[in-house]
Amino acid sequence: MSTPAHWSSRFAFIMAAVGSAVGLGNVWKFPYMAGTGGGSAFVLVYLGCVLLVGVPILMAELMLGRRAGQSPYYSMVELGRRFGGTPAWGFIGAMGVVAALMILSFYSVVAGWALAYVPKLFAGSFAGATAETTGAAFGAMLAEPLTLTFWHALFMLGTVLIVARGVQAGIEKAVVWLMPMLFLMLVMLVGYAAVTGDFAAGFAYMFRPDFSKVTPDVVIAAAGQAFFSLSIGIGTMLAYGSYLPRTVSLPSTSVIIALADTSCALLAGVAIFPIVFANGLNPSEGPGLVFVTLTVAFGNMPGGSIFGGIFFILLFVAAITSSVSLLEPIVATLEQKTGMKRSTLSWLVGLAAFALGMATVFSFNHWADFHPLGGGRTVFDLIDYVTANIMLPLGGVLIALFAGWCMDRDTSASELGMVGSPLFTAWRLLVRFFAPAMVVLVAATKLTA
Repeated sequence: MSTPAHWSSRFAFIMAAVGSAVGLGNVWKFPYMAGTGGGSAFVLVYLGCVLLVGVPILMAELMLGRRAGQSPYYSMVELGRRFGGTPAWGFIGAMGVVAALMILSFYSVVAGWALAYVPKLFAGSFAGATAETTGAAFGAMLAEPLTLTFWHALFMLGTVLIVARGVQAGIEKAVVWLMPMLFLMLVMLVGYAAVTGDFAAGFAYMFRPDFSKVTPDVVIAAAGQAFFSLSIGIGTMLAYGSYLPRTVSLPSTSVIIALADTSCALLAGVAIFPIVFANGLNPSEGPGLVFVTLTVAFGNMPGGSIFGGIFFILLFVAAITSSVSLLEPIVATLEQKTGMKRSTLSWLVGLAAFALGMATVFSFNHWADFHPLGGGRTVFDLIDYVTANIMLPLGGVLIALFAGWCMDRDTSASELGMVGSPLFTAWRLLVRFFAPAMVVLVAATKLTA
């Protein structure tokens, strides 16, 4: 068995964890949610949900990973024996590994779209484009499985090459360069939006407070985004936590990760919406905002080809740091299980995720009318639905319950560095009751929608 890996510094771990948290949803989902959910009123609700739901479970997952110091599955088996009375708690780690593989399979396909658009933007392919032409171009790409397969393969290759090199030589070296680069590109795009876009309209859309829009549904949506955005419930933070030295403060580090993740999402909105409003376009949610709406804007603005290319590089960076964090817990678990080389396992798991991802590729063309369980959901829709609405919430709830009810108070307080602190009592109450209840509510709302 290989020597246990460790992060070389707290900064490296934070960059890796933030890289895991900051993904495509930060760019095309959170800003729209803020704009339609009450501006800064939504942001305040979201921050409250982050602190009361996301951070407590993030602290719990990191604590469990560091306490056991093993791969996600074996960490929970060991902790289950020691504190839960049964190794069956390993189910959390096993389910996380399966969920990570399923998510990686389709995430790589979608991230491949962003990679495909980098050369298109730099080449000025959307100069003078309209919503009709960009929509047609996006549709044509989705309809061509060979094109999707190529970019899916290229993105997966990049992910595998990073993870195969290990924690310090691969993941750490990548994120300590990529994450500062991502922040720099975001700041550049905000500056570009301020000069060429309708900055006042975009800023008002994101931040003008309207508490009348903060309905119970908006609060539930904010809680869901706070949970899903932090990469908890799928074993990533169990794995990343296992590489953490004891000298790192889990509470303060968890808050920094959450605030950095939120800052990226807010900066993305400030960069995107001035450009959208300056061109009289619709700030629609989802991939359409990026691949149809924004490409029109970049195609009709001065310097749009350059800054559009930078924007899609930013998307690629956000995506690959997240995909690395999906592949890592799978490889770590199999490495401990089989004793095989990390590099070999990285390639094998990457190939498996690539093969499974072909179901997503075909869901947009050849299998577009194939609905395995009826109800209009394609294979891609089903994988997304099961992982997002069942597996991730279940993993998060079980982690919270184990940390709150199975781990004894003294061990948890010591591991978190909060012995004698009133904040520990607050964390314990949140992780035992409020946080899991909110995650269940979010999942139930989505399942019955």
